[in-house]
Amino acid sequence: MSDLFPRCQVQPLPDHQVAISIDGRERLRWHYGPNYPRPFFYPLNGPSGVSLTRMGHPGASNHDHHRSVWFAHAKLLGIDFWSDNTSARIRQKHWLVYKDGEDRAVLATQLGWYDGHDPAELLDQTVIAIARPFDDGETLLELQSIFIPKADSLEVEQSNFGFLAVRVAKSISEHFGAGRLTSSEGLVGEKDEKGQPNIFGKDARWMDYSGPIKASITEGITYFDHPANPRYPSKWHVREDGWMGASFCMDAPFVISRRQPLRLRYLLHAHAGPIDAGRADAIAAQFANWPQYDVIRSSKPHQQFELTEVRTS
Repeated sequence: MSDLFPRCQVQPLPDHQVAISIDGRERLRWHYGPNYPRPFFYPLNGPSGVSLTRMGHPGASNHDHHRSVWFAHAKLLGIDFWSDNTSARIRQKHWLVYKDGEDRAVLATQLGWYDGHDPAELLDQTVIAIARPFDDGETLLELQSIFIPKADSLEVEQSNFGFLAVRVAKSISEHFGAGRLTSSEGLVGEKDEKGQPNIFGKDARWMDYSGPIKASITEGITYFDHPANPRYPSKWHVREDGWMGASFCMDAPFVISRRQPLRLRYLLHAHAGPIDAGRADAIAAQFANWPQYDVIRSSKPHQQFELTEVRTS
């Protein structure tokens, strides 16, 4: 019966949404409706069942583009795919794989990046989201992306913003709540005691935002960079107001070509309690050895696409 009712399930829903559940409880939801400038995940629930992320900034309406967990970039051929003050759009073209299982649920989808003035697509992004159950109701969400330009090459310009960003719940943020930013290098807080950048702009293998999510309950999100990513370990754009992002192009632009697509892998750990650095390092070591995937045409009946492991040696 476990084949019929696996532990981890992907459930398509009305209104352009897809829920991922583990042990009968929703852990996260994908939103790809045309009423938003770009797709996003909301909620990303912690072990207590409360979302560790939020929609928008707690104090600034000009940051409504901060939609929980989302993909974007501020300067792609000079085009702003980050803010809402632009005609640029990221659209889901179609889903590729919905896969249930005992140890993971997989959602693979194909996105197109459009500048809003020209109907031609600039960039194709395949997203492979893998949700795994972890200790005591925790969730591991791996996000693999493959970026392929429609032209022979495409320059991603220097910017602090992109490609994957996370806006945490208000109570977890340093400024609006009682949370704390911690990096893999032992630094704590966006700024030091003199108000100078502390974690901001520094290299780190992982970043954590943890704080109270309910009365007497602390939870958080650890955001891991993958060793196979170009420019690992990433520099980080983090803020005390409650968001964090691996800043892929903080120091320099990056050229993507059709012959050499950009592959990026990140992991979000929705965990109980405050950050445990030793535990985070152990998860980082596991993450480094997990397989990388491609989506291919399937030869199986009634199945259009399937996942295949990529040989990286």
